[in-house]
Amino acid sequence: MATKVYIVYYSMYGHVEKLAEEIRKGAASVEGVEAKLWQVPETLPEEALSKMSAPPKSESPIITPNELTEADGFVFGFPTRFGMMAAQFKAFLDATGGLWRTQSLAGKPAGIFYSTGSQGGGQETTALTAITQLVHHGMLFVPIGYTFGAGMFEMEYVKGGSPYGAGTFAGDGSRQPTELELQQAFHQGKYIATITKKLKGSTA
Repeated sequence: MATKVYIVYYSMYGHVEKLAEEIRKGAASVEGVEAKLWQVPETLPEEALSKMSAPPKSESPIITPNELTEADGFVFGFPTRFGMMAAQFKAFLDATGGLWRTQSLAGKPAGIFYSTGSQGGGQETTALTAITQLVHHGMLFVPIGYTFGAGMFEMEYVKGGSPYGAGTFAGDGSRQPTELELQQAFHQGKYIATITKKLKGSTA
């Protein structure tokens, strides 16, 4: 059976979604891995989203907590709000209490990616505070470390991401993920998919 990697994300303006798409491609590039994109439910009403000039959501399906149990590994993505994950993603994780009680996600690998508005906007604090969610579920946090190589040391251009995971800077919303940021996202997907496949193989 194929190793299933779910890329589960929330994206208001599309920046996290672009990273998610590259992460899916990276994960799917690993033989025997089935990678799928999922969105978490929106918690804001349409009226509020309209006032915030948020574009329409993508066609990625909306995930329910119980569907998480079908995956062998995960990559979770979200924009930052005051240095932590957006409330929409936190609300989704808050709804996984039943899975926590049964420890249904324990032992499953998971990575994190994110988007912030500025360079000091919480790229690493968002990852650090998100890890607590994984810990309570007994999941295995998989950082990319410095496996992306030279791209981790880029100093000439603004680049999001860190050893914790892929990332991008949205600025005022007009800045889109750069080619280097997308390459890092692809790498993260491939890296986590490879580890997930190995873990599944060792327990088969």
